[in-house]
Amino acid sequence: MNLVVVASEGVPFAKTGGLADVAGALPRALAALGHSASLFLPCHRRVWSAGFELSGTGLILKIPVGPRRVEGHVYESHLPGSAVPVFLIDSPVYFDRDGLYQHEGTDYEDNCERFVFFNRAVLETIRKLDLGPDVIHCNDWQTGLIPAYLQTTDRKSPGLAAAGSLFTIHNLAYLGLFPAFDFALTGLDRRLFHHRGLEFHGRLSFMKAGLVFADALSTVSPTYAAEIQTPALGCGLDGLLRERRRDLRGIVNGIDLQVWSPEHEPMIARRYGKDDVEAGKASCKAWLQAKAGLSVRPEIPLFAQIGRLDPQKGWDLLADVADRLLKRDVQLIVLGTGSPKYETLLAELARRHEGKLWAHIGFSDELAHQIEAGADVFLMPSLFEPCGLNQLYSLAHGTVPIVRATGGLADTVVDATPEAIAAGRATGFVFTEPTADALWKAIERALAAWADRGLWNQLRRTGMECDWSWEHSAREYVALYEEILQRTSRAAAVAGTR
Repeated sequence: MNLVVVASEGVPFAKTGGLADVAGALPRALAALGHSASLFLPCHRRVWSAGFELSGTGLILKIPVGPRRVEGHVYESHLPGSAVPVFLIDSPVYFDRDGLYQHEGTDYEDNCERFVFFNRAVLETIRKLDLGPDVIHCNDWQTGLIPAYLQTTDRKSPGLAAAGSLFTIHNLAYLGLFPAFDFALTGLDRRLFHHRGLEFHGRLSFMKAGLVFADALSTVSPTYAAEIQTPALGCGLDGLLRERRRDLRGIVNGIDLQVWSPEHEPMIARRYGKDDVEAGKASCKAWLQAKAGLSVRPEIPLFAQIGRLDPQKGWDLLADVADRLLKRDVQLIVLGTGSPKYETLLAELARRHEGKLWAHIGFSDELAHQIEAGADVFLMPSLFEPCGLNQLYSLAHGTVPIVRATGGLADTVVDATPEAIAAGRATGFVFTEPTADALWKAIERALAAWADRGLWNQLRRTGMECDWSWEHSAREYVALYEEILQRTSRAAAVAGTR
């Protein structure tokens, strides 16, 4: 099949979150399975500043955005280690900015027209380059208008009429909402702005556009696919998602094992695999403790947390148990940035528990790898988590996760119950209720297991033996693309008989 993946960010060109990891890895995995795959991204400022080798395609675009036509250019690169082409849509007026979506925590006021431009520019580039995709795979609200254009304004466009569409929800909480008057920027028929179309409580929703018009829908774990069909996590779109439940799949994200495997990572203190996990992690732990200014003590558990300092990630729960945890003979390392109140909390905890906590406020990809390799326990008590990647990175590194049973966390971590331990399936500690008490009980179970070295090493090894590679996930996507292709072929055949 000929497949086009479209996203607003992608590793290594630009990243703010897990979407970028998916966009950078999935096309390579599809190509490895023998399919033709390409990736479309905006040409953000950081693409230029990172020094990637870009070549011009010679295309000059004139894209309608409301009453104006905005000029754009298309550059080409490749995903590292592959022949997968990356097409970068450039318009300095929209993408020559420090941030991808916001500045100092505030969304850009022109995000609607920025991504109207991007969506239409992607389709125009596909047409002009004669890529002829079988399926266009769109990701999150920033690409949500593409399925709408394919079903309306571009329904009979050469090179696009036969293309099916898949829309993947990475986080339904971000709906891509804009004032009703911005609808005029899209160029779509005004009659589409209603409650069964692109209107969401009086506003325009890019996310809803993708959900309404795509041939098929997916999200990043089976449990999250079920959760978003409920009022609790459906963000007001649960009714629509229930209507389309037969078109909705949950496919767990993979991880790039060339990037996130202790057997390959160049930045960790010692490389290791499942057969020498105990010695390998001991070396990485000692190095990490020294780097953090903590006592090098192999006998105590080193806890870690990486990610946004945000209520969604369970930081209110962590705040409630942090003093209890640090009164035990443990250490804690945190890497992340986010709400100032949690940054203040970490500073206060470090003062109260001197020598037991190190918090690095900010982000460092290199340090994230080093923490995953050196930590013993990973804390991920998210209130909701569509898929999650850090628990997968932890499993790959023999770092035992503590997670809440939500979204992809529920689908990827097997709780260390007596039955699961006896069956050799347990990989971590799972709690259900979103309360500090439930989290603390899971921590206590982990501390008890730490004291049993045989059990702890079994948990590590079992986690490392799990296959969360992109090949497995890519095969599930291919099966879904094939379903879409069958649907579009049948629809074209029916249309041809009229």
